[in-house]
Amino acid sequence: MSTLKNKVQLIGNVGQEPIITILESGKKVVRLSLATNESYKNSKGERQTDTNWHNIVAWGKTADVIEKYVVKGKEIAVEGKLVSRSYENKEGAKRYVTEVVVIEILLLGPNKDNTIGGD
Repeated sequence: MSTLKNKVQLIGNVGQEPIITILESGKKVVRLSLATNESYKNSKGERQTDTNWHNIVAWGKTADVIEKYVVKGKEIAVEGKLVSRSYENKEGAKRYVTEVVVIEILLLGPNKDNTIGGD
């Protein structure tokens, strides 16, 4: 059990255009929402789908890949760790958020031109 750690893997569709921010330090951070779907049959045998939304954060080279290749609707797989933090909004109310900080990303599904790169 000592090898278990904070690790999450998700496959889903990007729910919004990624938001790119360059910090004063020059570091790039990208934020996006990711929708994951789980399907099951209810007691009547009808197919049901539950959608969960996840806050995704990426830094550095991973942020560069997302900025270049990821758009709203794109299917991606991410691996990362869960991080919880709090902040105060403009009204001074304390807010809590849980995010997935991406360690690795895999682009799934076809691209518009079916290629990655090829500058």
